[in-house]
Amino acid sequence: MTGVKTYVSGILPSSDLLLRACRGHRVVGDPLMWFTRDLAVLHERRLIGRGGSEPTRDPATLTEIERRRSELVMAIDDWVSRSIPQHRLGATLHTETIGSVIDRIAEASVRAHHALMTLDAGDEVLHGAWHHLAELADAYDDLVTDVLAGRRRLPAW
Repeated sequence: MTGVKTYVSGILPSSDLLLRACRGHRVVGDPLMWFTRDLAVLHERRLIGRGGSEPTRDPATLTEIERRRSELVMAIDDWVSRSIPQHRLGATLHTETIGSVIDRIAEASVRAHHALMTLDAGDEVLHGAWHHLAELADAYDDLVTDVLAGRRRLPAW
């Protein structure tokens, strides 16, 4: 995987790997990668449809998608809380958990790739979607670096 950053400090996957998981690339072994892929699939079903189907409009199905997303975010946060030491002294509290950030990355990835496939190259919506995704990816990498260095701590809900 030349050119793809893999893990931040050897513990958490980089945004590069998360984005690859969102697109269905191999996600061997790491539970966070599987959770990320599952989140992207749920966002696809909700936002654009999957496999040529229309987006889900059924209220019961949408409720089930939201329930499953919440479970995946909690599973990510549980894994992080068990695997990453939290520094309490002097560390600034971040407003979101790693799970909620990964959920937003998965949604932004689905939106950006859908825009790429459906909009003209010069469309501002297309550029905005990719800019938003890039900002989220950079913010995730910065957050992970700060958490591992003890400069940030994560909320425990």
